[in-house]
Amino acid sequence: MTELISEGKDVFLYLDRKRTYLVRVEAEKSFHTHKGYIQLGALIGKEYGTRIVSSMGIEFVALKPTLRDHIFKTSRRTQISYPKDISLIIMYSGIGPGSRVVEAGTGTGALTSAIAHYIKPIGRVYTYEVRQEFQKNAKKNLERAGLLDYVELKEGDVTEGIEEKDVDAVVLDLATPWLVVPHAYTALKGSGVLVSFSPTIDQVVKVVEALTEHGFVCIETVETLMRFMQVERGKTRPQTVMTGHTGYLTFARKAIRPEQDS
Repeated sequence: MTELISEGKDVFLYLDRKRTYLVRVEAEKSFHTHKGYIQLGALIGKEYGTRIVSSMGIEFVALKPTLRDHIFKTSRRTQISYPKDISLIIMYSGIGPGSRVVEAGTGTGALTSAIAHYIKPIGRVYTYEVRQEFQKNAKKNLERAGLLDYVELKEGDVTEGIEEKDVDAVVLDLATPWLVVPHAYTALKGSGVLVSFSPTIDQVVKVVEALTEHGFVCIETVETLMRFMQVERGKTRPQTVMTGHTGYLTFARKAIRPEQDS
């Protein structure tokens, strides 16, 4: 079924690969760029994918925003999680519709948005953040992405404890994840997955040691690199600039201790 652009919805305006814009469509609103302005009201009732010409005669395309678009265009006060890392987190953790997931820290809400997208409509994300200003910013980003209904924003420090129990996954993006490992073990259901994102290998070593000590299994650490290709007949080659190291991802699964067996 054809989906039409309506007032109050976001569109992803595409000029070229380096120049894109996430804007809210309003009847009386103009969007100004260095290539002229666009009357956003003219998009109302049009199909996503419609081409629109600016006041300078430059053609843009009004696309429906994807999850990736919302993540990259979030209001940022902290470093965002990259899709190359998010995709592995989703796949390796087994997150899906109905999953209950604890996350810390919330940051911009980029990773929170991705998790919420995959656990809806009956799952829940419990995301902890110690800094109130980050949480407020994340709430705005989640609202814009239409995902706030699946998220519970919590102000707190998970190194001191996790309130939830029998969750499917615990996802950590914070400076001292090894301090959370015992709390994560208690919070996870049997076979549940812990994911830890760390920018340095010293952090990885500490978290792996803690995971081993507390009875986790299937412990593995990976790094994902991604580079785009410049494709043009006779000139195709890897782009000079790439998204290289962002961090290491450590995954582990909860094994029930013998004394827990019933």
